[in-house]
Amino acid sequence: MPLHPQAREYVARNPSDLNTDLALLDPARIEEMRAHDTLAGHRGPQTKLPFVRDEQAEGVPIRIYRADPGDGLLPVLVYFHGGGWVFGSVKRNDPVGRDLAIRTGAVVVSVDYRLAPEHPFPAAADDAWTVVRDIFARPAFYQSNGSVAVIGDSAGGNLAAVAAWQARDAGLSLAHQVLVYPVLDVAMDTPSYVLHAKGYGLDAEEMAWFARQYADGVDPADPLLSPLRLPDVSGLAPATVVTAEYDVLRDEGERYAARLAEAGVPAELRRFEGAVHSFFVLPGLFDQAVEAREYVADRLRESW
Repeated sequence: MPLHPQAREYVARNPSDLNTDLALLDPARIEEMRAHDTLAGHRGPQTKLPFVRDEQAEGVPIRIYRADPGDGLLPVLVYFHGGGWVFGSVKRNDPVGRDLAIRTGAVVVSVDYRLAPEHPFPAAADDAWTVVRDIFARPAFYQSNGSVAVIGDSAGGNLAAVAAWQARDAGLSLAHQVLVYPVLDVAMDTPSYVLHAKGYGLDAEEMAWFARQYADGVDPADPLLSPLRLPDVSGLAPATVVTAEYDVLRDEGERYAARLAEAGVPAELRRFEGAVHSFFVLPGLFDQAVEAREYVADRLRESW
C-alpha cells in the first residue's frame, strides 16, 4: 500500500529518526538529544492515574502504573521503551505507560534500563531480565496475580524477546510477549532494509549506528543480541508481533512470528499497512497508534 497520509507528512518533516549527521553524535550531543525530546507533544496525554510510583527492582529503576483504584491482585505487564538502546527513558515514555495501564487493566512496570554507549551490551538486556525475574520473585510487591507479560517497541522489543527466552530457560512462565516493530537480528540483511533504507524515518545507516553504540564487536549471531538467531524457539510465551510496512525492521519481525508459529508457539502477526517506524508511540501524529494499542490490549486481555 502507499504511505499512509499521516506517515507521508511525518517523513516529509523527519526523513530520518535522528535528523542529524551521525558523525557529529559525540557523547555531548547524545546527552543533549536525550534532554530535549522534540516529539514530546505527540506522545499522548499524561492521564492521571490513582497509582504511579517510582521504585527499584534489584537496583534497576522502574515506574509502576495502576489504573485500578482497588488493591486486588492484577496481571503485570513489563514495558521496555524503544530508542535504539541509546535514547528513551521512563520519563519520556510516561504517556505510553499510563495508556497501557488504562487499556489493559494491568499493573504496568516501565523499565529505565541502562543506555549505550555508556553501558554497552549486555547491560540493557541484563536490566530487562533483572526486572522480569524480580516480578516473579516478589509478586506481592507488584500486586501481581501471577500472570506476567512483556511488551517492547523497537529496541525495547528486542529486550522483551530476549527476556522471553530467558524466562523460558529459567522455568518462568510468561503469559504473553508483545513485540512492536522489534529489533531481532542485527545482521540487517533483509529485503526491507533495502526497500526502506532511507527516507522513511528510521533508516538503515541509523540502525547500524545504534547497533554499534550498543554492541560493537559482539557476534551478531548471539541470541542475547539477535533473538531471531535463537536455535530453539519452542516453548516460548505466546506472542503478538506488530510491524510497520515501511520499516527496515519489518521483515525480521515477520520472520520471527513465522518461526514461532512453525515451532508450535501461538503467535499472531499484524502488519500496519502504510505505517512507518515509531508510529506506536506517537498517537498525537498517527491514528494507527491508537488502533495498534487497542489491538495489543485486546490480545493481552485474552491472554489473561
